[in-house]
Amino acid sequence: MAGTVTHDPSPATGGRPGRPLIVTEDAELLDDLLRLCAAAGATPEVHHGVPDHGGGWEAAPLVLVGDDAARRVHGAARRRGVVLVGRDQDDSGVWKRAVQIGADHVLMLPDGEQWLVDRIADVAEGVGRPALTVGIIGGRGGAGASTLACALAVTSARQGLRTLLVDADPLGGGLDVLLGGETAEGLRWPAFAASRGRVGGGALEESLPELHALRVLSWDRGDCVGIPPQAVRAVLAAARRRGGTVVVDLPRRLDDGVAEALAQLDLAVLVVPAELRAVAAAGRVASAVGMVVRDLRVAVRGPYAPGLDDREVARLLSLPLAGEVPVEPALLRPHPAPEPPGASGRSPLARFCTTFWEQALVEAGGTR
Repeated sequence: MAGTVTHDPSPATGGRPGRPLIVTEDAELLDDLLRLCAAAGATPEVHHGVPDHGGGWEAAPLVLVGDDAARRVHGAARRRGVVLVGRDQDDSGVWKRAVQIGADHVLMLPDGEQWLVDRIADVAEGVGRPALTVGIIGGRGGAGASTLACALAVTSARQGLRTLLVDADPLGGGLDVLLGGETAEGLRWPAFAASRGRVGGGALEESLPELHALRVLSWDRGDCVGIPPQAVRAVLAAARRRGGTVVVDLPRRLDDGVAEALAQLDLAVLVVPAELRAVAAAGRVASAVGMVVRDLRVAVRGPYAPGLDDREVARLLSLPLAGEVPVEPALLRPHPAPEPPGASGRSPLARFCTTFWEQALVEAGGTR
């Protein structure tokens, strides 16, 4: 059980990690709180009462006060971010004690464990603005969605943003291959198949291959062709908490895992070659994706069939136009240069991606 006391909201950490403070003499309760801190990736400071120097009480981003210690902290300076933790579900006096010490929340174990783990993890990682999360999906096979996804991620990283590129298409061959990093050390999707609940954002980022100044979550060369929806939800939520940008390369087939990925997007871009059959196929994709994604736009790729241009394709699909995706000349050579899409900042594709991010970040409220 977790309850809220009518009080000022808990303090924002300003994006900076911090150490929670535990105040209790109850050995069993302390063991539980240390276990929950470990699960959240936090190393707490522990005291039996208010720290003598006082700084720990005031500076900690989160204070967990055992119900046994409520009287000992009664005279401490009032502050936000105090949680009174107990075990007796039938003790009505706990609410009075919470008010007396100025607690924001009352939490009873074991029922409130997951809530507390999430709260501790927030202060351990730092709570900032979530990443701007963009999904790229092809209107038909071979539309160039993976190329655009890689180019957007490379451009974001070149601009100094924390960037994570997620390969959500197990049948696509692997974005690490497209980036030239198939042998790079780091975890791939199958390692996260059993993920549930909360995944640490920092631990996720550090575990992934780093290629071209960005992190990549791709597939290995094994037989795994799907990840449970709850694992997709946990991993993408962790990626978003780190801020910056997240680019998700999506398959055209929609299953429960893809639906979870779509639900995490701030916007999606449907890449459509300018030909009638591709527009017809893209219409079916747009109908399915549009049921989950609130902001769906179309990016048109030439050459154009007679009677079509980018605005006409957008009109036929009844979608806002994200722009015309230019051809990357280096990618058309028989033996392409060993650089990923968008790596040359002066290429037409890189310029398209730069303009895309400038507009998307302004719409989202500024730099993440």
